[in-house]
Amino acid sequence: MEIFELLEDDEKENVEFKTSLSEIDEILKTISAFSNKMGGTILVGVNNDRDIVGVDIGANTLENLANNIRRETDPQIYPFIDYSEQNDKTIIQIEVSESDSKPVFYRDKAYIRVGRTNQRLSSTEIRRLITNEHRVTSWDEQVIEEANFEDIDDRKVANFLKLASIKRNLDLDPKTPKKEALNRLELTKDGKLTNAALLLFGLNPQKFVLQAVTQCAKFKGIETNEFEDMQNFEGSIIDQRDDALRFADKHTKKGAKIEGIVRVEEFEYPLEAIREAVTNAICHRDYRINSNVQLRIFEDRIEIWGCGPLPEPLTVQDLKKPHESIRRNPLIAKCFYKIGFVEEWGTGTQRIIKSCLDHGLPEPLFEIKSGSLVVTIRKFKFMQSKKTELNERQQKAIDYLLEYGKITNEEYRFINDDIMRNTALKDLKELINKGIIISKGKGRYTYYVLV
Repeated sequence: MEIFELLEDDEKENVEFKTSLSEIDEILKTISAFSNKMGGTILVGVNNDRDIVGVDIGANTLENLANNIRRETDPQIYPFIDYSEQNDKTIIQIEVSESDSKPVFYRDKAYIRVGRTNQRLSSTEIRRLITNEHRVTSWDEQVIEEANFEDIDDRKVANFLKLASIKRNLDLDPKTPKKEALNRLELTKDGKLTNAALLLFGLNPQKFVLQAVTQCAKFKGIETNEFEDMQNFEGSIIDQRDDALRFADKHTKKGAKIEGIVRVEEFEYPLEAIREAVTNAICHRDYRINSNVQLRIFEDRIEIWGCGPLPEPLTVQDLKKPHESIRRNPLIAKCFYKIGFVEEWGTGTQRIIKSCLDHGLPEPLFEIKSGSLVVTIRKFKFMQSKKTELNERQQKAIDYLLEYGKITNEEYRFINDDIMRNTALKDLKELINKGIIISKGKGRYTYYVLV
């Protein structure tokens, strides 16, 4: 839901307003309360009269807030955190999902939302919550009461069955009526459609799950300052995956080499890694969070932002080694498996790593940023966070390398106001010693490239 809608809706009990981050104690109580009930949104920089007062944020404000929330909650909560500008003032938006592991405590106390207030849970209520927790079903298995079979696209169901019969030998005729097919695929409950059914085969899934959108952007350079291309993909999540991969293909540079007498096309990034990361983000995202899967393409990297943290008890460290397949959306994951989009062995992240290394790229990064898993496929080992450790001349050279791919001593001197040759050599040698660049060629033909 857009911020202006949250500000105008007087009836929402799952929206909380805070004037500043100095109210962190109340913010954390609200996070516990939202986590133990139906989730909700906290807007920081808005007073109780819904007037936008704004907040000041620095380079690490959102990261520090996320770390504070994680540190003070048990089990740890990873809300989606972002900011936006409204009337030239900054609002921080904290999206909290209902927890799969209740009760969620803040400083050894658990809270729950009652109307627009946070009420502390008694020991009896905590025991009841724990007992009820064992009966909770996943979000994608839950029924959408207002949906009916007229909201399902017959063609999408038939195409799915056809592909599943090819990929996994599914014994289900593509001409099977959609109601029977969805029953056989376990996508209905008591004759009603589940969230998974609408996301996979809906004529207009966003009618029921507004945030089920994949955003793709190609940025100029290495920052998010200027777009070269941007598209939002809606429709079924199967279509969104295909659209996102076509967008990546469109904006991924290609070259060619000759192997024997055959011309072989080369891509700057391994397509398998992009395909795996995008598929995982769409399949395993937390659809209760009011944000979108994002594919961000820069000159030096590709970032795939999922929605929400990893399902417990997985950590980002687990993704680099063999691990159990823990599915946040089991029905969606099962259908993605049937058409060959995913495997069921928890090996997807290891395939991402292997395909990047086989392609000659650095190992991809798996990080939690603002409460969401982010996969970064890098073109170079150099990270922008390390740029401040370099002198101003070296920083200019990095920007030049990112734009042009290589630099000579002469070019280094030119972009740095014709400094002395020995100064340039010293700077370049430091960059080599730091493992940021390597030299190629010999003598007057020497040039430097990023590692």
